[in-house]
Amino acid sequence: MRQILASLGALALSLIVTSAFAQSEFGSPEVERRIAALLRRMTVEEKVGQLVQYSAGAPTGPGTGRADYRGQIAKGQVGSFLGLTGAAETNALQRIAVEHSRLGIPLIFALDVIHGYRTVFPVPLGMASTWDTQLVEQAARAAAKEATAEGIRWTFSPMVDIARDARWGRIVEGAGEDPYLGSAMAAAYVRGYQGRNLADADSLAACAKHYAGYGAAEAGRDYNAADMSERTLRQTYLPPFESAVKAGAATIMSAFNTLNGVPATADPMTLTKILRGEWKFQGLVVSDWQAIAELIPHGIALDEATAARKALLAGVDVDMESGLFQRHLSELLRAGAVPESVLDEAVRRVLRVKFALGLFDRPYAPESSTGAQPKLDPAHLELARTIAERSFVLLKNEKVSGSALLPVSSKVKTVALVGPLADDASNMLGSWPGKGDPKNAITLKAALEQRMLQSGGRLLYAKGTEINIANDAGFEEAVKAASQADLVIAALGEDAPSMTAEAASRAHLDLPGNQQQLLERIAATGKPVLLIIFSGRPLALTWAAAHVPAMVQAWYPGVQAGPALVRTLFGDTNFSGKLTASVPRSVGQEPLYYNALGTGRPADGVDLTRPPANSAEKYVSRYIDEQNAPLFPFGFGLSYTQFTYSPLKLNETTVSARALNSCASSVRVSTTVTNSGTRMGWEIVQLYVGQHGTSVARQIKELKGFRTLVLAPGESQNVEFQLSRDELAFWNIDMHHIVEPAEVSVWIGPNSAQGQTAHFTISAPKL
Repeated sequence: MRQILASLGALALSLIVTSAFAQSEFGSPEVERRIAALLRRMTVEEKVGQLVQYSAGAPTGPGTGRADYRGQIAKGQVGSFLGLTGAAETNALQRIAVEHSRLGIPLIFALDVIHGYRTVFPVPLGMASTWDTQLVEQAARAAAKEATAEGIRWTFSPMVDIARDARWGRIVEGAGEDPYLGSAMAAAYVRGYQGRNLADADSLAACAKHYAGYGAAEAGRDYNAADMSERTLRQTYLPPFESAVKAGAATIMSAFNTLNGVPATADPMTLTKILRGEWKFQGLVVSDWQAIAELIPHGIALDEATAARKALLAGVDVDMESGLFQRHLSELLRAGAVPESVLDEAVRRVLRVKFALGLFDRPYAPESSTGAQPKLDPAHLELARTIAERSFVLLKNEKVSGSALLPVSSKVKTVALVGPLADDASNMLGSWPGKGDPKNAITLKAALEQRMLQSGGRLLYAKGTEINIANDAGFEEAVKAASQADLVIAALGEDAPSMTAEAASRAHLDLPGNQQQLLERIAATGKPVLLIIFSGRPLALTWAAAHVPAMVQAWYPGVQAGPALVRTLFGDTNFSGKLTASVPRSVGQEPLYYNALGTGRPADGVDLTRPPANSAEKYVSRYIDEQNAPLFPFGFGLSYTQFTYSPLKLNETTVSARALNSCASSVRVSTTVTNSGTRMGWEIVQLYVGQHGTSVARQIKELKGFRTLVLAPGESQNVEFQLSRDELAFWNIDMHHIVEPAEVSVWIGPNSAQGQTAHFTISAPKL
């Protein structure tokens, strides 16, 4: 038996191991002297130019109305570009900036490198389902190496918005609903992108987005308002951003939404008071696409000049794409509406990042002598397959004819593969695939054909229908294939480009088109059915959960989708993924999340599977036509093996609030986890805490630690977590972040709905 100290779980490591950006020459006296010297030489127009960012899919910027980028660069009127890739292309513009502008200040080239550059990994919601910060860091490192080789030195990633509503399309880009897990993932991305030192040629400046509250868009409708208490903001939505800042994130992106009535792109509380004042952030803030111009439809500016002034004064340093800073800051400065000191500070932040990236010393990316695109790195492909395998979540695996449907038995000789996502390479890349090429993606059909050929089996394939078009012309072919098979695999789900990510909110969370009808026809054949769900959000698949014996949440797995799925389905490796977003029974449950506040009328002990039969069952916090609980809870995921947890042990049953607040004491809680099954497996051990008797209502339970174990059959490991100030402090009734006297419940288990429980007391200071 091995002793493992989890302490703060993965988050502790992410906060202790800070990125080299925080330890580099960023903000050093020498760099600050060089910046000050540059500022003294700059004209107002050149200063403003550093705050201007334009999209440049090509050097002349088609569709933007700006044809003379080269002329503007030569005049020092542009500081950065997004969308231009390739070393030859970026170097061509960089030479103008460095060799032909008056001051030779280099440009930064940026791109949305979200889950890979050319090697496309699973979408972020899928990568978060690994609960493995080291794998996420490795994926970000691989993406950084590929992107920087083509001139990109700034990525608009990670998205660290907490998303509690599956209707919101951008849930796919983040880590789900929990601030603790989200904070761990945020730091992992920053470390991976930025590497040991931002000045290294293969380091990519990270950008934590969208600051702040964007994931709380009302009704899950993208760009919509977010309204919440300061306590909820600080307790739930800000921690991942603070974690990214502590890890050394070079940049932050302001959000589209209003937050408590103030557009996030003009909010001095979040951008200045908290970000710069409390967190001591020294990097730059960039607006989201044309977000400064959107202050006018938001209603806080009547004209462009006012919008530009409010954004700059609130703390936005770089104007992405709108051009308002370029058109109006100089005149605002001359009119006295903007102090030059504010302009200088914004320019200083931009130059600070450029110096940290080493652009003044090495502005150019190495160019290939042949100009040909390099082949994908085999090590990156292997990593992509590993992460995909670890991201899959086994939701259901019932017995058929006496044994679990998965892994696929050697007795299965004929497999029918049906569904519109079985052979769709483009969709395997998911939304925001960087510069990924569908030609490099291996589909489930391609990998399954190879596997069946090797085993002497037979694969029958029928697409059946389209993703979002209700045409049943292919139903009969699919049913015919299913009828001849020993096993039917249904590959169903969403269309990544049109139904997930930005501007892709959904009011219905069921299978689109007529895929549900296809699934019902397939199930009616009586053959065992495995449903593989490709989606960028949790879907409400209540019928499938009741009628299909096996279900796998595959997300969008990336370039190695097919091999990763086939290896996992056939048992070459085990399922280990766990949900990071609760799966609803119906869309009416949204927003749905495990770490909710309690209520004065809880439904404890009430049978919620049927309508209320009396007043005792009716007048509680419930639905009359649906259960409160999700279809599958946060943290849930099955395996080919089983794990058991021993009763919890505490080293203390009472600890003082004073000792915790002074970091002089902590509580250690432990359990022994045993692989009681017959296969090697991964188990993500999860620690949850609930507090009672505090000055404000606390969440019923909150994730405060996690640890991944790898156990052979019969093997046991003791896991110990440490609960200290960081895990037990909260924003109290006076908005102080402290530990209060409380009765504390602790759970350790496989998900948010199960586990062993123990209790201890946080005592009040003695009078």
